[in-house]
Amino acid sequence: MSEKTYEMIFCIINAGYSETVMDAAREAGARGGTVIRARGTAGKEAEEVFKITVHPDKEVIMILVPKDIKDAVLEAIYKSAGMSTAGQGIAFSLPVNKTVGLQ
Repeated sequence: MSEKTYEMIFCIINAGYSETVMDAAREAGARGGTVIRARGTAGKEAEEVFKITVHPDKEVIMILVPKDIKDAVLEAIYKSAGMSTAGQGIAFSLPVNKTVGLQ
């Protein structure tokens, strides 16, 4: 088991922008990620509240990073693919309690 502390970053973004997220994450030190195709369920109410157009086709990008670069990766994702961009991405992180298979 790894003794290093990790965080899992999740980014939910409009379909077609996962490479934008991954490029930014790699520049900030991430090594790779996993992309899952998804479908959003936000309705007209969300569009009115947030003043955005909600595209139902989404991608969820999961990026496991060492805790010490988490903030840099999140900031890079926000700048390149945040809500004010065409990707309209949101990102958050969760602590990872244990990992296996990592060096």
